[in-house]
Amino acid sequence: MLDALSDRLQGTFRRLGNRGKVTEADLDAALREVRVALLEADVNFKVVRDFIAAVRERALGQEVLASITPAQQIVGIVHQQLIEVLGKEQEPLKRAPQGITKILLCGVKGSGKTTLAGRLALHLRSQGMRPLLVATDFERVAATEQLQVLGKQIDVPVYAEERAVPPAQVAKRALAEAARTGANAVVIDTRGAVALDDAFADELAALADEVDPTEVLIVVDSMTGQEAVNLAREFHEAVEGTGIVVTKLDSDARGGAVLSVRAVTGLPIKFITTGERLEALEAFHPDRFASRVLGMGDVVTLVEKAKQAIGERDSKEIARRMQRGEFDLEDFLAQMEQMKHMGPLSGLLDMLPGAGALKSQLGVADLGEDTFKYATAIIQSMTPQERRRPELLNGSRRRRIAAGSGTTPADVNRLLNQFTQAKKLMQAMTSGKGGGGAGLRRMLGF
Repeated sequence: MLDALSDRLQGTFRRLGNRGKVTEADLDAALREVRVALLEADVNFKVVRDFIAAVRERALGQEVLASITPAQQIVGIVHQQLIEVLGKEQEPLKRAPQGITKILLCGVKGSGKTTLAGRLALHLRSQGMRPLLVATDFERVAATEQLQVLGKQIDVPVYAEERAVPPAQVAKRALAEAARTGANAVVIDTRGAVALDDAFADELAALADEVDPTEVLIVVDSMTGQEAVNLAREFHEAVEGTGIVVTKLDSDARGGAVLSVRAVTGLPIKFITTGERLEALEAFHPDRFASRVLGMGDVVTLVEKAKQAIGERDSKEIARRMQRGEFDLEDFLAQMEQMKHMGPLSGLLDMLPGAGALKSQLGVADLGEDTFKYATAIIQSMTPQERRRPELLNGSRRRRIAAGSGTTPADVNRLLNQFTQAKKLMQAMTSGKGGGGAGLRRMLGF
């Protein structure tokens, strides 16, 4: 997530810290690098201009340069300013005080609205609500069928009509169906647009008037940068949006959209999506996201994901086994299976302080589904004794495992090295010796 921007910013501040004493000229040089990094990430130029000016003013106004640790304080100021740009406080999804919570999704074609509808329905159901999905996109081929497939996948009913009629009429009948069946949340998927012309704006406005939505969420594709941000502003003006969802942040996107959209539209970012799985929907916390961008990690979100996917009791037991040095390859395999529900592995590492260094230590740069697949095949080709005692794995055993898993001895060696490094790092984290370790232990409850 925003790896290029994060690496660039961390490099800039690392060089600043190596100077010891920081002059005003040093500060200006560092801020020029930050400005270039943000512009290359496709952050809105007005947002960049105001951001740099605010950081410089605060750094000089607080006499940071005369302090004992000026570089660290400048990083702290940048962190706080990022939080300001991103929205200060997390704003949760609104619920209707009584009756049906109605969520209307709108946005650009291809931004992931239909998949997001399924994700939101899953999220609402996990909170004890009874959602109904509503299809109103008659333009995109198989849009209704896609929503029905998603509904079946997560066991959520879908209201759809075969004949193309105005979306407002579909929504009216869908609300009646929700009341009849006892659904207390409705998520309405709409057709997308490349440009918001008057006819489409009127269609959305009529739909919003009929529904009187609790939330109007505008979906922004992080891969389309400033174009998506400008269209989000137009959607907001047409239908009075209440929040933003930024999708596809696990992609190779430069990330400028997520850093610009709050300032440009004035709307809070409520969710981000960070993977292909339907569970890959995260509530947006400005402070946590700013920490990730600066390489400070986001251990709070990581632990929340772990507790959700693994279970609080299991996560405590895993942490205790790591502390005692008992974590073995059987544990590693079991946790990989559960971690698949937490999102892409590279995204999880991004939540640990010093993520770039961690990826380097583990010897992996691009971590995806294939990482799990090959690791699982290798570990499953071992005997139970070998999984519990990896030190038994001599050359001949490694060759046998490679042959049995369809990999090479080099692949087996790489996995074992990664396991050893991960075990050391996680022992340090759970013992409090690694970055954020004490906080991690407190959150896990031991």
